Amino acid sequence: MPRAKGDHEARRLEVSEAVWRVLATRGFGGLTLRAVATELGATTGLLTHYFPAKSDLLAHALDLLEQRTAARARRTSGPGLAAVRNALLDILPLTAEATDSNRIWVSSWDTALADPALRADYAGKYARGRDRLRDAVAAAQERGELSPGDPARIAAGAQSFVLGLVVQALLDPEAFPPDRQVELLDDHLAALGHRG
Repeated sequence: MPRAKGDHEARRLEVSEAVWRVLATRGFGGLTLRAVATELGATTGLLTHYFPAKSDLLAHALDLLEQRTAARARRTSGPGLAAVRNALLDILPLTAEATDSNRIWVSSWDTALADPALRADYAGKYARGRDRLRDAVAAAQERGELSPGDPARIAAGAQSFVLGLVVQALLDPEAFPPDRQVELLDDHLAALGHRG
């Protein structure tokens, strides 16, 4: 008897959740059909029904990461410096879920660096993030909350600072717990607010 469409979709969701758990614990380097099958409690034969090749599994993992990132709740605030701060806080690994997402993103960089199309896609994502941040920086400058200067340059510096902080927090979570990450971000933003 053939499976109903709902059964297929439910199984695909189970497989996606297993992919996510493998990514969160082992990163992209540990993402194999065997690891996902073990996590799922299934055979690799079942997985090849969904992912005929490892490249299909990687593509699905990246799609899953993108979907989860887009669906994640964001902090909200009015315009100005609060919007800049909240946008940067949303990047940091301040919760278990955000830590998992960041571990997966950082581990996916190696895959992106090896694939020209994926590298361009990632570069575009970071550029769009800088553009959104640039607009928030410009609004904060208009309100007198940040020093004058090129908003695009300030946004690029702030994004780079936060991404570096993400890596530090992932590699040494005891030295960079959530409260310290927030303190360092606030110090960075305070320095941007000083008028020279």
